[in-house]
Amino acid sequence: MKSNLIEDLKWPENGLLPAVAQDSETGQVLMVAWMNATALQTTVEEGRAVYWSRSRQKLWRKGEESGHVQMVSAVLIDCDSDTIVLQVEQKGGIACHTGRRSCFYRKLVNNEWEEVEPVLKSPEEIYKS
Repeated sequence: MKSNLIEDLKWPENGLLPAVAQDSETGQVLMVAWMNATALQTTVEEGRAVYWSRSRQKLWRKGEESGHVQMVSAVLIDCDSDTIVLQVEQKGGIACHTGRRSCFYRKLVNNEWEEVEPVLKSPEEIYKS
């Protein structure tokens, strides 16, 4: 069954759907961001992850400042048509602004959050401006 890229999704009033970036080889969840219709359309057209920045209120091409671009190999939606998964190749091996591979680097251990992923590159080195 074919469907329409934008129209068949269940967009909420604010026009933003959660978008999960997942490593296309390992399946590791790298990050979660937000997409509006324009971000999704642009992602498909460019083949790289483009999100909606809620803090800046504008489109955000992942890696535009850090160089850590996400090249998209597949776009999936869930059964409710309200969540997007991008399977990506993470350029530079860093998805998180903290300099880690994944934004999900803290794990609950004995009721405390423990950092389980190392910093691969300091944010000061990544964001030189």
